[in-house]
Amino acid sequence: MRVAVTGAFGYSGRYITARLLEAGHDVLTLTRSPGRANPFGDRVRAFPFHFEAPDQLRETLRGVDALINTYWVRFDHRLFNHAEAVANTRTLFAAARDAGVRRVVHVSITNPDAASDLPYFRGKAELEHGLRGLGVSYCILRPTVLFGKEDVLINNIAWSLRHLPVVGLFGAGDYRLQPIYVDDLARVAAEQAGGDGEQILEAIGPETFTYRELVTRVGEAIGVRRPLVALPPRLGYLACRLIGWWVRDVVITREEIRGLMEGRLYVDAPPLGTTRLTDWLARHRETLGRHYTSELARRVDRASAYRSN
Repeated sequence: MRVAVTGAFGYSGRYITARLLEAGHDVLTLTRSPGRANPFGDRVRAFPFHFEAPDQLRETLRGVDALINTYWVRFDHRLFNHAEAVANTRTLFAAARDAGVRRVVHVSITNPDAASDLPYFRGKAELEHGLRGLGVSYCILRPTVLFGKEDVLINNIAWSLRHLPVVGLFGAGDYRLQPIYVDDLARVAAEQAGGDGEQILEAIGPETFTYRELVTRVGEAIGVRRPLVALPPRLGYLACRLIGWWVRDVVITREEIRGLMEGRLYVDAPPLGTTRLTDWLARHRETLGRHYTSELARRVDRASAYRSN
C-alpha cells in the first residue's frame, strides 16, 4: 500500500513508519519539521502539512491508500493550541476523504469526552466524532501513556528521582495509568492501515499502576529511592512551574493534573500491548533519566532529531 503518516520524524510516527517500511509499504510523511533529519533517507518523502492550503494537502494525499494520523499538541501555548490542532486535523481528514484515501487510522486518547472542560479530552472527542461521520473506513486507537527511548513522562520521572531530594505526588497518587510501549502501538497502527470497517481500540499496556506505584517502580529500576510526598494539586503544580522555569519547559499543566486525578488514563479493557513497562525499565535503567527531555524544546526546535533516553 501507499501510506501517509503524520510526524514520521517525531516520536510515535517514527515507530509507525518503521513498521510500515518493514512490511513493504510505500510511505510518505506530512510534517511541520521538514528540516529535521530524515532517519529513513530516500525511503520516505516529506511534505508540509499545508493546513492553510487544503487543495495542496489534498493533492499530496492523492493516490494514498491509508492515512495514519498522530498529529496533536499536548498543551495550549502561545505558539500552538488545542483549538488550532482540532481545526487542522479536521482539514486533514477532509483532504484525505476528498483525495480518495480509503482508510484513516487515528491516534486519540483514553476516555475522550465532548462534555469535558479539559481541552485535550474534549478536542479528541470532537475529532473522533468528525472521523466517524467522514464516510471513510477508520480505526481509532486510544492510548494512555506511551513509553519508549524518546519518551517524555517516564524519562522525566526518572530524571526527577535522580536530581531532586524528594518527589511530589498530586494528592495521594492513587489514580491509575496503563502505559503502552510505543512500538506496540506502532505495530497495531501499521496492521490497521490494511484493515477495513469501523473500529475503536483501547491501546493500553499489560500492566496497570497507580501513579505512586509508577514512580516507585521507576525508582527501583534505576536504583534511586526518594521520599514521595503527597501534595495538594495546586501546590504540586506550583512546584512543577518552578522546575519548569529551571529546565525551560512546561513540565505539566493544571489540565493534565486534573486529567490524571480524574482517572482519564485508565480504562477497563483487555491490553492491546504486550511489552511490560517493568521489563523495559530494567533494560534501560542505565540511561533512563540521565537527561531531562523537554516537550517544549521539541515543539520549538524543528531541526534537531529526537534524542533517545
